[in-house]
Amino acid sequence: MTTGKINVSVENIFPLIKKFLYSDHEIFLRELISNGTDATLKLKHLISIGEAKVEYGNPMIEVKIDKEGKKIHIIDQGLGMTADEVEKYINQVAFSGAEEFLDKYKDSAKDSGIIGHFGLGFYSAFMVAEKVEIITKSFKDEPAAHWTCDGSPEFTLEPADKTTRGTEIILHVAEDSLEFLEDAKIKDLLNKYNKFMPIPIKFGTKTQTLPKQEDAPEDAVAETITVDNIINNPNPAWTKQPTELAAENYKTFYHELYPMQFDEPLFHIHLNVDYPFNLTGILYFPKLGSDLQIQKDKIQLYQNQVYVTDNVEGIVPEFLMMLKGVVDSPDIPLNVSRSGLQADAAVKKISNYITRKVADKLKSLFTENREDFEQKWNDIKIVLEYGMLSEDKFYEKAGAFVLYPTVDGKFHTLEELKEKLAATQTDKDGKLVILYAGNKDAQHSYIATAKDKGYEVLLLDSPIISHLIQKIEGDNSNLTFVRVDSDHIDNLIKKDETTISKLSDEEQTSLKTVLETIVPKQTYSVQLEALDSNSAPFIITQPEFMRRMKEMSQSGGGGMFGMGNMPEMYNLVVNTNSELASSILNNKDKDAQESLVKQALDLAKLSQNLLKGEALTAFVKRSFELIK
Repeated sequence: MTTGKINVSVENIFPLIKKFLYSDHEIFLRELISNGTDATLKLKHLISIGEAKVEYGNPMIEVKIDKEGKKIHIIDQGLGMTADEVEKYINQVAFSGAEEFLDKYKDSAKDSGIIGHFGLGFYSAFMVAEKVEIITKSFKDEPAAHWTCDGSPEFTLEPADKTTRGTEIILHVAEDSLEFLEDAKIKDLLNKYNKFMPIPIKFGTKTQTLPKQEDAPEDAVAETITVDNIINNPNPAWTKQPTELAAENYKTFYHELYPMQFDEPLFHIHLNVDYPFNLTGILYFPKLGSDLQIQKDKIQLYQNQVYVTDNVEGIVPEFLMMLKGVVDSPDIPLNVSRSGLQADAAVKKISNYITRKVADKLKSLFTENREDFEQKWNDIKIVLEYGMLSEDKFYEKAGAFVLYPTVDGKFHTLEELKEKLAATQTDKDGKLVILYAGNKDAQHSYIATAKDKGYEVLLLDSPIISHLIQKIEGDNSNLTFVRVDSDHIDNLIKKDETTISKLSDEEQTSLKTVLETIVPKQTYSVQLEALDSNSAPFIITQPEFMRRMKEMSQSGGGGMFGMGNMPEMYNLVVNTNSELASSILNNKDKDAQESLVKQALDLAKLSQNLLKGEALTAFVKRSFELIK
């Protein structure tokens, strides 16, 4: 029997491992199963190149719980270790067997799927165990070995009587970690971290009913048998080529990833690249609507089918983090516990690739079936609009498929809009005026007025639209977006003829004086306009620039504008060609004149949903008085 001290650079590494190396104690199971998977895949590779003269068979990894004995067993049928290899790989902490293997077989092992990178994964066992045993037999014709360590640098290594190839790790669970002896706890961890490991994982058994034979008598009892309970899918959809999968396969995998999700994804994007880095995965677009607060962290990050995290910040572009799915790459640089992403130029390349791939897929969906794309627009627009704002590379490609719906349910790209509106909606400087509504119901009267004049009105109702149109205007100096209830459209859009006011200049001056003595100056700026007779007598608008800046500040980007606490300011546009304007001007009864102005102002406020509280109560009371 050999005894000795583990070769570490500090007197006692185990408290360090337990306290600092891993943030979650539960990942010990992931690390140990990853080691078993490595051992199995290494053996498969050595057999394939003729260096191991053994039968591969149908290896699996088994996890067993001995609750009474307070032990957890992790058993693999991989290549095993000799006593010398135990000495080398286990006792020399931080010497990675996987790294050495990959270096030795770097040309032929490129696609062998070796998981390990750090050489410290095995020692995560001491986060939950007070003693750890390794019983292992190499595929080589050498005796088995039995290694034991009680959590100090002291170990024992002696021959074992194991006769089958592979490694068994036995954890003697510490008193503060007895929760890991519960079947439900281990099953949850296997489902979380090892659901798609490339080697079958057995955890217990289950009964299975065999189908009756065709010639069996009617009263024959169906036979049940006990079979291994394999808890993982070693060949998940993302590891296959897109040509191997049908639409139904992608949907099935979506529900395998999210068993509690009952909706269907709108469409998927299959990621598959092997140069200049390795990356596979499947991203799903769920129905998102216009809610920016949708829960993120729904994309799972794997490294060679080992679950790492659902925080993919930095790898997946931020605007796509509202999607669902899987990203798997052996080239993603993780820290030693695999719990955090390390800054690396490769990560930015991966993020850029995903952005480009998503943009290309969206363009093809738009091109191949525009009608279907239009039907899904409202469910995906928030992601695409956010992408245009946050990723320049995506913005450059987005013009080919981003849509601008009208209030009538028609859809146009920006270029189509420019062509359609060029002849009818330009201002005096020749700049294209794109009218839009943010709320179809609240701005109904303004939409109706614009449509009566033959103007096209878009429906842009996402919470970040003010930011987006600011960016679009910055890149298109020949157009401007104006909300339909902003500065009056008759003053914005060039008309062939000018409407002449029925009131003289002197009468208009008198009318404005009367209005300004009654209308609150701190909220409203009175503007007299000669509009056609179909226009409302009083119209409340808000200057486009001021309203947009306030919206931007409220939706998260306004700190820079310093407008978070700005008072509301509106224009009160009074149509000098309306009968009401003449009635107010000609009414000599000051009280009646004031009542007319207040009633008209309240009606205009009501149309903008600005009449509330005490003012609304007074309006209702005044209205009843008027109709007595």
